[in-house]
Amino acid sequence: MRERILPILQKHARQRESLIPVLQEVQAELGYLPPEAITEIAQFLGISRSDIYGVASFYAQFRFEKQGKYAVRVCQGTACHVRGGKRVLGEVVYQLGIEPKHTSPDFKYSLETAACFGACALAPVMVVDKTVYGRMTTTQVKKVLSQYP
Repeated sequence: MRERILPILQKHARQRESLIPVLQEVQAELGYLPPEAITEIAQFLGISRSDIYGVASFYAQFRFEKQGKYAVRVCQGTACHVRGGKRVLGEVVYQLGIEPKHTSPDFKYSLETAACFGACALAPVMVVDKTVYGRMTTTQVKKVLSQYP
């Protein structure tokens, strides 16, 4: 772990202002922010682990769990909500067996919700990785997920 993040740390000044860029780069390298990385960052920047967790947990972009092979996101914005987005999300939760902000035990899927994808005309919307699935129904969820082995 240390050998993977040391080059990232060495590009930055040992000051608190480097924290967010360091967190972003470490997450880009590892896919998430494991406790070992938080410890290394804390030692390098001379700040506490709890301060790092406080900053990182404030921003939705940072993850503390290893992510699945496929990122599944379901829109919960107004248009999607009105057109059944909550039911679609419920079916995804049922099919994957995980709640939003979690990853399946086999690390195949990570599930997130989104406030809006900006595809309101296609509501309700589900996105798997970068593929957008519009006008989703609960019966389509299983079919879409089966495309990701």
